[in-house]
Amino acid sequence: MLNGQDKSKLNHHTANGFRNPSPEFKKNNLFDALRWSVWERITGKKPEHPENYDFPVVDNDGKFLRGNKTEYTVTWVGHSTLLVQMEGINILTDPIWSERGSPFKFAGPKRYAPPGIDFDDLPEIDLVIISHNHYDHLDKATIKRLGNKPFYLVPLGIGGFLRDIGITHFEELDWWDSIKFNSLEITCTPAQHFSGRTPFDQNKTLWASWVVKGQGSNFYFGGDSGYFPGYKEIGKKFGPFDLVALPIGAYMPRWFMAQVHLSPKDALQAYIDLQGKKFIAIHWGTFDLADEPLNNPPEVLKKEIENRKWNSDNFWLLAHGETRIIKPANDLAEGTEEEL
Repeated sequence: MLNGQDKSKLNHHTANGFRNPSPEFKKNNLFDALRWSVWERITGKKPEHPENYDFPVVDNDGKFLRGNKTEYTVTWVGHSTLLVQMEGINILTDPIWSERGSPFKFAGPKRYAPPGIDFDDLPEIDLVIISHNHYDHLDKATIKRLGNKPFYLVPLGIGGFLRDIGITHFEELDWWDSIKFNSLEITCTPAQHFSGRTPFDQNKTLWASWVVKGQGSNFYFGGDSGYFPGYKEIGKKFGPFDLVALPIGAYMPRWFMAQVHLSPKDALQAYIDLQGKKFIAIHWGTFDLADEPLNNPPEVLKKEIENRKWNSDNFWLLAHGETRIIKPANDLAEGTEEEL
């Protein structure tokens, strides 16, 4: 059941949509966007990118996943798409199997690595969680393929998009709303980002992160966000987490991206704030969305972990298609994982 709230008193609501309420947030304007997308490219400030990347892809035929009813697993499909199996429930986050994160089949960000598991090899999906409506997170073609059988949880305002493509099995949630799904309790939590699929619908729909809590396990899905004080609040309310999935890519240049995209260093601070046990990096290695090369974020992350002398086993940079079994922290003192 949803938590009852007086939405008119929530400071992330506006007369026409939503906003980031943090006093430190500064929205980029059209001049900023032109400076980044045009001027800095003309002046050669964008770093050189390789023409191709050699990202490892695990041969995952889905057989184990389709038969699994008991193990708590996570599989990185690519970008922000995870398949999480938890208490016999199959969950997809921000699913995209399309070739481009774009409204067009012929233009826009193109995949540099294929989806880590073929769509037809997926287990039956019970629950789909969407963080916001950008094309690389809310993919029309993939949602239509999934159809109306899964239950969709989306932030406020995205229901209209779903209805337009024939999806009626969904619930819209506001920040801090919770809902029960079988043995799970799922809470829509804040993020610092923005929304829009055209120049004319900016911030008309809400963006979010998600907390999924089961009978003996839990995880946090960060969606897409800049660093903000909300991580500490979420950690205090719901942590510690067995697993936190946080974005590390599309973070350069910092003057333009810092407010809405975590850097690898920011993601580690968010992990601390959230009281995470295991960390899985998302939002990298699939679509070229910013100035850093796609292979840069994991290298920066690994260097940061090494400099801090942290246990690298707690930080997962999965190959596309890689599955790991998670042992919840309340089962084992330190938590362990098994690579399949």
